[in-house]
Amino acid sequence: MNLLLIEATDYIDTHQVRITGRRLAHIRDVHQIEVGQSLRAGELNGLIGTAQLQNIGEHEAIFNLTLTEQAPKVLPATVILAMPRPKMFKRTLQTMAAMGVKEIYLINAYRVDKSYWSTPLLSESAIHEQLTLGLEQAGDTLLPKVHIRKRFKPFVEDELPQLISGKRALIAHPYNAKECPEPSLEESVIAIGPEGGFIPYEVDMMQQQGMEPIHIGQRILRVETAVPVLLSRLFPIQ
Repeated sequence: MNLLLIEATDYIDTHQVRITGRRLAHIRDVHQIEVGQSLRAGELNGLIGTAQLQNIGEHEAIFNLTLTEQAPKVLPATVILAMPRPKMFKRTLQTMAAMGVKEIYLINAYRVDKSYWSTPLLSESAIHEQLTLGLEQAGDTLLPKVHIRKRFKPFVEDELPQLISGKRALIAHPYNAKECPEPSLEESVIAIGPEGGFIPYEVDMMQQQGMEPIHIGQRILRVETAVPVLLSRLFPIQ
């Protein structure tokens, strides 16, 4: 945890917070700070600064906050992600949050197992937990928005055209695709398929709406690896 992320329910006064649970355990067991010392901290969807420890016990820690800095720059990327297997899903959500993605669409595809949509990891609280873990890792406070779309065709026909309008629109696809373009800060939409990739019908549908298939080389990567590789190839390091 490189940033103590503060949520609205933590406040006990204007500049004072109470920390409990997982974050308290991490502060106590990993950071091992003493009263008077400070941690890097930030308010969810707000400013970043420091949190000075006032008191710590078995069940809570009290910090005074001084928040004056802006969060890191947002990555100009919207990721359309075919729902991965649950174990991979957690890590991928954390990675996207850590790398600065702020808009995520989880979609269905032919090669997405139906059982994936019944995972408890899709609950609002579970998604929030994984995203905040990614923000804590990166030192960011801006929470990504996650949209769940379980029907592929209506999403592509009804929502995708407006979503990609005026943006660089790309499909990560290893076959009959152009080489990954040079890094750019251009607003972009990137579609990433499931294990085994999108089927030709799905690629054709997205192409008809204006998306362009690209590849990142001969190697076929797992989703959790492809996501950070793609983002680091498409956007300059900030």
